[in-house]
Amino acid sequence: MVCMKDHLPDLSTRLVHHDYSPPPGFMAPQPGVYKASTVIFPNVAVMRSREWKDKSGYTYGLHGTPTTFILEERLCTLEGGLQCLLVPSGLAAIANVALALLKPGDEVLIPDNAYGPNKDLAHAELARLGIKPVLYDPLNPADLEARLTPATRLVWLEAPGSVTMEFPDLCEQVRICRARGVTTALDNTWGAGLAFAPFDLLGDGTLGVDVSAHALTKYPSGGGDVLMGSVMTRDPALHMKIKLTHMRLGLGVAGNDAEAVLRALSSIGLRYRAHDEAARRLAQWLQQQPAIAQVLHPALESSPGHAHWKALCGAAQGGQGAAAGLFSVMIDARYTQQQVDAFCDGLRLFKLGYSWGGPMSLVVPYDLATMRSRPAPHLAPGTLVRFSVGLEAVEDLRCDLEQAMARAFPPLDPSAAG
Repeated sequence: MVCMKDHLPDLSTRLVHHDYSPPPGFMAPQPGVYKASTVIFPNVAVMRSREWKDKSGYTYGLHGTPTTFILEERLCTLEGGLQCLLVPSGLAAIANVALALLKPGDEVLIPDNAYGPNKDLAHAELARLGIKPVLYDPLNPADLEARLTPATRLVWLEAPGSVTMEFPDLCEQVRICRARGVTTALDNTWGAGLAFAPFDLLGDGTLGVDVSAHALTKYPSGGGDVLMGSVMTRDPALHMKIKLTHMRLGLGVAGNDAEAVLRALSSIGLRYRAHDEAARRLAQWLQQQPAIAQVLHPALESSPGHAHWKALCGAAQGGQGAAAGLFSVMIDARYTQQQVDAFCDGLRLFKLGYSWGGPMSLVVPYDLATMRSRPAPHLAPGTLVRFSVGLEAVEDLRCDLEQAMARAFPPLDPSAAG
């Protein structure tokens, strides 16, 4: 069949290749959402010349869209970085960093109180690749220094520690690693770019971490409905190492998820402060409760590492310091695990669930014996329960804690103490 010049394409063809373009100049409070796997090039010359590595153009959905580029740049403003990569989760951010910077024969140091999946990744997947994980005491900089060897290529930092909330001397840890030429990577999910500046710890531009990994699932998302992470740097060469691995692993995020984080990002400061203020009020109240042997919250003077928190975070939020909405308690050891479980089950507003940073308050009981490799004399004996405080009214949350404790924890017999 010969196609004539005046041949009218079929309706389906005309719909696929419709030539209307909307006029330029549209502006609104929220950026547009661009979703694509395929990116169209105007000609072969442009296709061959376009560079995906420096955000100068678009080549394929995994390498970025206007929506993801905007989110990356705004996250750099939040944390003080210069380059940012988006990944499908906070754990993916950790894995991206490790796989980019480590090779067989290398060692990676991880704090004993780090996010559990980070340690699991190191002891299973990285160890299988011939990379040696080494745990160190996060409250003892001398222990970190003693464990550095010529094979150490990466040191993970976490402030505060996962679940037990100890706040390390982050500045001294970074100084030690910098003096030995070892790359530092911080899990900055708790700080979120608001409690302290990870790339400018002293405020004078002289000291900072090399990499910030952030679970955007938490405070940047704020809704408990998005899984996403980011990897941020300030050094172009380090960024390119991580970015090339990011590309080879095929890591990417969905346009609508990026939209959700962009929408929430403008209110992160307000939400973070609200979570923080509510958590402090509840933590202070829990300190007075007979069933609670210890409250672990960096802003409390009795919490391990409080002085380090005050030195690093104390100037934030008008001098009140910033401390997120997360804290843990040690339930008195004389109460059984069954009683602790009944307490958690008896809460009505605090829901049982992992993660944090969303509008709903959460609670999780933990078995510390399965999570730590060394004794923790700074922790009171007992059973650990972690709370993530949401955006409910503080008095309602306090009443919920009070009613659940009254049911699960009858008064202790003083004669049984010891």
